[in-house]
Amino acid sequence: MTTSTEAEYLLQLYITGATPNSMRAVRNLKDICEEHLAGRYELLIIDIYQQPDLASQEQIIAAPTLIRARPLPRRQLVGDLSNRAAVLISLGVPQSGTAN
Repeated sequence: MTTSTEAEYLLQLYITGATPNSMRAVRNLKDICEEHLAGRYELLIIDIYQQPDLASQEQIIAAPTLIRARPLPRRQLVGDLSNRAAVLISLGVPQSGTAN
C-alpha cells in the first residue's frame, strides 16, 4: 500500500452515500488508477453526508467531485468519471496508445 509521503498523486473523491452515480464514480476511478497510476496514488473517498465539514472546506457544490490535490496545480472534475479521456486529462496522465 502506498503512503501519502510516497504517493505521486493525491486524489480526493467526494460522493453522496451509496447512490448509483457515486458508486459508478468510485468504480471508474479505481479502474483508471489501477490501470494508469498503480503504486503511485493515494485515493481518499469522502462521503459528504458523513463528513459535511470537509465538503464545505473544499467548497464542493456537486457530487461526485474528484479533486487532484497532488501534483500541483490542483484540478477538479465533476461527474461519474465515465469519460476516461477527460479523467486522464484532468489527472494529467499521458494518453499514449489510447484511441481519440
